[in-house]
Amino acid sequence: MVEEADVIAGFTGAGISTESGVPDFRSPDSPWLKNRPIPFEAFVRSEEARREAWRRKFVMDDLYRGARPNRGHRAIASLVESGRMPAVITQNIDGLHQASGIAEDRVIELHGNGTYAACLSCGRRHELAWVRARFEQTGDGPRCEACDGIVKSATISFGQSMPELPLRKSVRLAMTCDLFLVVGSSLVVHPAASLPVMAKENGARLVIVNRDPTPLDGIADLVIHGEIGPVLSGFIPDREA
Repeated sequence: MVEEADVIAGFTGAGISTESGVPDFRSPDSPWLKNRPIPFEAFVRSEEARREAWRRKFVMDDLYRGARPNRGHRAIASLVESGRMPAVITQNIDGLHQASGIAEDRVIELHGNGTYAACLSCGRRHELAWVRARFEQTGDGPRCEACDGIVKSATISFGQSMPELPLRKSVRLAMTCDLFLVVGSSLVVHPAASLPVMAKENGARLVIVNRDPTPLDGIADLVIHGEIGPVLSGFIPDREA
């Protein structure tokens, strides 16, 4: 089915990165349960909350510091390189799609990126090494070098508005593809989970590759419950396998 498609919309969730050692959110023993992200409103309101948010952030970063793209990422990168997948939409914040060789403008990040930070006031980018050094020196969340605004990981926290441009790009791709390929997403987080439905209603075929069942399995044209690496490894060129 993938081989027959002309325009493929890739859509990935946490499941594609578990082979790289990045924990998902919903496993019973997930470290995210002990280090839950701080809600946006609390982060903005309280210095104490910002300190705790950065502490949890660096605990999680240390858990998967050596993560590298796996077979699933390389398979998606191969589809993008082929020209049949204009972009990959991802719920992930780990930057592994970019690390697999996909250009920044071909990765649509719905939930932001956890590999750097940004000022909430002026948007200036701050590298995590600088943030961590300041945090370890002072114990407080750093302020922006340019405007003294609050600096936050460049991810979308609970209660924070979704970025409009990535969402518009995602909807456009969902509406113009002839195959929507879901890889490693539980499809329970909205509005992201509505994208496969949009594509399906617009005539695209829907393929879901995920370890566990999803709420949209019933409308999919093909569902594969299994480990992502082995399922997608056939799309990796022999030279990279």
